Amino acid sequence: MKNWKSALLAVAAILAIVVVLQNIEDATTRILFVTVTMPRAVLLLSMLVVGFVAGLLTAARLRRKADASKSG
Repeated sequence: MKNWKSALLAVAAILAIVVVLQNIEDATTRILFVTVTMPRAVLLLSMLVVGFVAGLLTAARLRRKADASKSG
């Protein structure tokens, strides 16, 4: 079971790298009141990291909540 999870993670990482590398032109983005121009690859990579961190935090919170309900 662990092997297919590792394989799926590797495929997802390779696909993410390919998508990021294919988008190297500049993109203009408004973040609140600031307009930022950056390579689209940087924007995609930063959003990937933000999504990954949000998923980790959500999973940790749900795990903590489940552990609290089991012990309480």
